Amino acid sequence: MRLHHVQVACPAGGEADARRFWGEGLGLTEVEKPEPLRSRGGAWFRALDGSGGAAAEVHVGVETPFQPARKAHPALLLDSVEALEAAGDRLARLGFEVDRTERDTFPGHVRLHTFDGHGNRVELLATR
Repeated sequence: MRLHHVQVACPAGGEADARRFWGEGLGLTEVEKPEPLRSRGGAWFRALDGSGGAAAEVHVGVETPFQPARKAHPALLLDSVEALEAAGDRLARLGFEVDRTERDTFPGHVRLHTFDGHGNRVELLATR
């Protein structure tokens, strides 16, 4: 068994903010949704591994009424502490909240928490 994707929610019309966070901020590539699902709105994003396979996939789906996930969250493992710091800095420059207060609280890892443009919590971490 392996994880195929994680879904987070956004309000109707929230796709532009999702693209800014997941695409511009985290560097994931937007992938086209299957035709039968396009009318629902939202956007899908994928990170590729070294061989071109999917390393992580996030589906941002429209939810009405919308309520951000402030505790539950996806956690993405980055390749290095340097990549983690660069992602945190890039997100902060784009105006997203970046919280480094839990940086050293997960043994063997360095981490930060951030919030997408809709207020959903996202954890980024790297192995020490």
